[in-house]
Amino acid sequence: MSDNGRLFTSESVTEGHPDKICDAISDSVLDSLLAADRKSRVAVETLVTTGQVHVVGEVTTAAKEAFADITDTVRARILEIGYDSSDKGFDGASCGVNIGIGRQSPDIGQGVDTAHEARVEGAADPLDSQG
Repeated sequence: MSDNGRLFTSESVTEGHPDKICDAISDSVLDSLLAADRKSRVAVETLVTTGQVHVVGEVTTAAKEAFADITDTVRARILEIGYDSSDKGFDGASCGVNIGIGRQSPDIGQGVDTAHEARVEGAADPLDSQG
């Protein structure tokens, strides 16, 4: 316990942990949409469980083809990570992939599009502009 009476905890996961796989899948979805439309706004989360992947969230994009290919993007990333056989506990080629992505709220878009940084010479911190 710290001097101010608060308890601080943190978690660190390693290679092979489902959180790492989920992050890699979400990053791949983001990357594919940004590659097709750099103005895409992507807020997706991924959950994996035995034999299933669920990708959910909200997206604003003009990248219709990339959006339609999300299932392929998910499968490719899982296979790239190395999960290519049920004997390994997970198979990207045969697992169920459920996509639950809707259109992002216009209120969020308005908040991003009319943000102070968007109105004056862009963001002061380049990291504010990244995915």
